[in-house]
Amino acid sequence: MATAACLLMTGAGAATAAPATGSSTSAASTPADILQAGAQQGIADGYPGVIGMVRKGDTTQYVHAGVGDRATKVPADPKAKFRIGSNTKAFISTVLLQLEGEKRLSLDDTVAKWLPGAVAANGYDGSKITIRQLLNHTSGLPDYLSALQINGPYFLNTNPREVLPPQTLVNVGLGLRAPTSAPGEKFGYSNTNYVLAGMVIKAVTGSEPAAEVQRRIIEPLGLRDTSFPTADPALYGNYLHGYVLRAILIDDATVSNVQVSGSAGAMVSTMDDLGAFSRALLTGKLLEPAQSAELRTTVPVTADIGYGLGIEHMKLSCGKWAWGHNGAVLGYFSEWLASEDGTEQVLHANNEFHLLAGTPGQAHTGKALTDAFCAL
Repeated sequence: MATAACLLMTGAGAATAAPATGSSTSAASTPADILQAGAQQGIADGYPGVIGMVRKGDTTQYVHAGVGDRATKVPADPKAKFRIGSNTKAFISTVLLQLEGEKRLSLDDTVAKWLPGAVAANGYDGSKITIRQLLNHTSGLPDYLSALQINGPYFLNTNPREVLPPQTLVNVGLGLRAPTSAPGEKFGYSNTNYVLAGMVIKAVTGSEPAAEVQRRIIEPLGLRDTSFPTADPALYGNYLHGYVLRAILIDDATVSNVQVSGSAGAMVSTMDDLGAFSRALLTGKLLEPAQSAELRTTVPVTADIGYGLGIEHMKLSCGKWAWGHNGAVLGYFSEWLASEDGTEQVLHANNEFHLLAGTPGQAHTGKALTDAFCAL
């Protein structure tokens, strides 16, 4: 399949680079060249489209390959909106950290203090789990998204408007199994944690978490292309269509149920807006110093990865450390990396995800992401 490829630069020292050709990189390759080659390899692996961004200081470069819409063959636009999946978690953590800074709650408050009865089944006890343990995934709660009754209809996209209240998702998660670890004992990634975190935001503020994200983050940062849909399954304006591979068929899954992920992953954004948010988060524009320190306090995941509050700290193959996260929802997969001070950033997204990790496309574009960051 023919692919479109482009590399652009904006900001200080702006220039336009020729499209990269081929998927190999030389020792003289720029970070954007590396990311571009990875994008093109992603297309060779079967992605409809891949977009990316490299930012250092005030200079930003964009890459893209393939198409944003398989029907019209319009090139994938690095300015287009896409579903950011679990990158939503950093927004939710930020709101809770702000509320702590305002002394409206403590991250060491128990879940039961704010949500009495919400976690009280199958051996789980919300009076023994803290908000902090939700945010750093040490609560021990199972992930409701692993339940067939949730991921089956979601994968088939049979009812994008099915109503799934947060407590319903939590209840599904609690019913999956009895506890296998005590709260705080070890890391265990679970979307149930962030559904509960969103419920805590509502209990404290009286507002839906989407409204608090809008008021506290989206509006102050001027993130015009970022939104937090709570029921409407459609996308609007300039967006990448999202696709899902089922057997040998690839179907358009742009319209999908945002209630499945909610506060754990329902947001929509762009390369520019996600980059602006992550930079603001790491540079202290959104949090007081004490809360910035809490954001960066990690629990071990592996020898080279620690999880903070909605963000990861990882040692890359080149020895550099980076903050980042990824997001995976039906039809979309995205990742970002940033330096400690937020001055160096690399992001990318593709528009195919069929709820499986470890695909060749993820491996190749992920390696390009880290290699590009290492080359900054």
